[in-house]
Amino acid sequence: MLDYKQSIPFDPAQIEQAKSGVWRYAHVYPLPAENNQVTLGEGSTPLIWTQIASRSLGLKMESQNPTGSYKDRGTAVLVSHLVNCGVKEAVEDSSGNAGASFAAYAARAGLRARVFIPASALGPKRKQIEDYGAELVAVEGARSAASLAVQQEVQRGAVYASHACSPFWLAGLTSLAFEIWEDMQAVPGSILAPVGHGGLMTGLVRGFQVLYNSGVTHSMPFFLGVQANPCAPLVHAYSLGDVEPRSVDEGMTIAEGIRVRNPSHGVELLTLFQRGMGAFTGIDEQDILPARTELAQQGILVEPTSAVVWHAAKQWIGKLPEPILLIMSGSGLKYQ
Repeated sequence: MLDYKQSIPFDPAQIEQAKSGVWRYAHVYPLPAENNQVTLGEGSTPLIWTQIASRSLGLKMESQNPTGSYKDRGTAVLVSHLVNCGVKEAVEDSSGNAGASFAAYAARAGLRARVFIPASALGPKRKQIEDYGAELVAVEGARSAASLAVQQEVQRGAVYASHACSPFWLAGLTSLAFEIWEDMQAVPGSILAPVGHGGLMTGLVRGFQVLYNSGVTHSMPFFLGVQANPCAPLVHAYSLGDVEPRSVDEGMTIAEGIRVRNPSHGVELLTLFQRGMGAFTGIDEQDILPARTELAQQGILVEPTSAVVWHAAKQWIGKLPEPILLIMSGSGLKYQ
C-alpha cells in the first residue's frame, strides 16, 4: 500500500479562513502548492450533543456530507490529486458509500468512473452511483470479490482510485480531526467510529497525531473502533493481543459498510491500539437496528453502519474518557 513517510506540520496560521470544510486545511495535504481543488462543499459538518445515562456525548454528523457519508472528505483530495496528474478515467471498488462518493467527485471533475460493487449492495447506493453517471459493475459474491475484480482491471492498466489504499484519500480524512479540534477548541477524551478497512479511524488518528506533533495540542483522544461481530477481524486480533488482523469468516451483516475481511489499515491500528491508544469492540447483529431506531427517535437518521457506535457507546459509557464523540458516518437515506 502506498503511503507518505512524513506528515506535513499543521500551522493554525495557514488555515484558509475564507474557505469551509476540507479545503481550510489544504496546507497539510501532499498536493502541489498550485493545485486543482475539486469540491462539492464537503466538511464543516455539524457537531450536535445528546445524552446516554445522563452523560453528554457529541455526534459528528458526517452523514451530512454532499453524498451522505464521511467518504467525501477523502474523495475530494484523492480526485484533486488525479486531476493534477492528468488522469481521465479511474476505477474503484466499494460496498456503496465510497463508490457513490467517487462517482460524484469524478462527475464534478469530468473523469470517467467505473465502480465495482457487490451484487448484494443496497439499492439506494447502487442508484446513487448510477445517477452520478458512473459505470456500475455488480460482482457476484462477497465484498472481497469486488476487490478482486477491480484489481484485475488495475493489472490491465486501469488507474485505481482506491479509498482503501490511497494516501491522498487518508490525507483528506485528517480534516475530520482538524475540524473536531476547531469545533471544540479542545481534544475530545474519546472518539468512537465504525471500522471496516479502517480508513476513517486511521484518518482520525493521523489527524490528531499531526496536531499533537505540531505542538498545537498536548493530548490525544482514546479511540474505540467498532465492528459488527459477523465480520470482526480487528476485534478478534485485539482481544488476542495481536498486531495482525485475524482470519475470520466474511459473515453477513446489515452494517455492510464495515463488512471487510482483510482491513487495509489493520496492522497500523492494531499496533497503536495494543500500545494503549485505543481498543476494538464488536456489536451483535441483533443490536444494530434497535440502535438505529433509538437514534432516529432523536431525529438522527443514519445507516446501520453508523448505528453500531451508538450501541457501543451504551456499553462503554462510564469507561471512556470524556467528552465522548461518535462519528455518524453515513446517512439513513442510503438504507431503505
